[in-house]
Amino acid sequence: MYASFWSLCLALLFLLVLGTPAISSRVLELSDRFIDVRHEGQWLVMFYAPWCGYCKKTEPIFALIAQALHATNVRVGRLDCTKYPAAAREFKVRGYPTIMFIKGNMEFVYNGDRSKDELVDYALRMSGPPVQLVTRTDSVDMLKGSHTIFFMFVGPQQGIVWDTYYAAAEGYQEHGFFYATSEDIAAQHFDFEQLPAVIVYKEEQHHFYPHGHVAHEMDPNDVNETIFQWVNVERFTLFPKVTRFNIHQLLKTKKFLVLAVVQEDKLSQIATHELEFRDMVEGVIRKHRPRYHDKFQFGWIGEPSIAHSIILDQLPTPHLIALNSTTQHHYLPEDDPLQMTPQALHLFLESIGNESATAYGGDTYFVRVNRALFELKRSLREMWRGNPVLMTVIFGLPLGFLSLIMYSIFCGDCLVTEEEQDEDHEKKE
Repeated sequence: MYASFWSLCLALLFLLVLGTPAISSRVLELSDRFIDVRHEGQWLVMFYAPWCGYCKKTEPIFALIAQALHATNVRVGRLDCTKYPAAAREFKVRGYPTIMFIKGNMEFVYNGDRSKDELVDYALRMSGPPVQLVTRTDSVDMLKGSHTIFFMFVGPQQGIVWDTYYAAAEGYQEHGFFYATSEDIAAQHFDFEQLPAVIVYKEEQHHFYPHGHVAHEMDPNDVNETIFQWVNVERFTLFPKVTRFNIHQLLKTKKFLVLAVVQEDKLSQIATHELEFRDMVEGVIRKHRPRYHDKFQFGWIGEPSIAHSIILDQLPTPHLIALNSTTQHHYLPEDDPLQMTPQALHLFLESIGNESATAYGGDTYFVRVNRALFELKRSLREMWRGNPVLMTVIFGLPLGFLSLIMYSIFCGDCLVTEEEQDEDHEKKE
């Protein structure tokens, strides 16, 4: 009885300090007092503004995330930055919504897709150590069933490969799951010949870091560079969906990014002819992975405005775009995408590889200015569609004041002159 009484008191105290849960969800409404308790536990927090359209879209997703993480040690909350500006300044919030994972003195800004599954995976990754140990054989089967991609170190946890693998796990913890296990356990799931081995498991297949067994003969700097680069490239699936949130991560592979562009509706449905085009591209890539994997990263776009931002123009769907992640040049096939065959796709990719394809765009000053203007117009259109009343107030008031100022400057003299002329006329009379 006493235990229940004290539990109730602690719960009430916790709510008084942090706020109350959002209605019909487990998301905690935080206040400025969060600054003082942020070190207690681990937090996934959305910093938002009530007028922000993107925040409103994220709210129901955050409620599902809080429900999914309820049994973990990660607390999910949200903080109104317009109501508590001191907290916004403390956490250096510069845009809405800003999603952060906070543990102790460390803060990590989330830059991925704002979907339930992605955010839950992110919180679970960040709540644990960079490398988690696997000590049971059946645990590997569970990992295969629950993760699309994960990395595994096999062998003694010492030496240059282990040290570099652990450092890579620390650097990429926000983007992937990293594990380590013994030779006996790994041998029941992966076919490796020599140790140490670094494995990536994705889409029901596994691939090896190619230099693991000879790393002791390599220069430590080369080991460090090759493992980091290998992890950076292999952390993506073969044909991921590309969004405004993850495209910058995909460009870090330093490969050519080849994108099938289709149009999703509000229910994430795709027209049949566009779906056939996307499936054709994916089929070619999966069948010829060894041929293209080293030079190309493939994906598909369901929001054509992303492609418009790349080429700075409208683009009909379906379509195909290739983007040089280093120079920012882009390439378009000459064939009509609806008539494109697997053979035509091969020829297009080969023309990019041998540099015979026509390159557009780039990263010159002129292109940067055009891109900035294009993005500004796109942002203003989206803001108008999202909240036309607010946009009218934001731009209407300054324009109104400017009109009054201009009127007083240019028309004031006219009024004075007319009055002086009337006075002179009266004197003459």
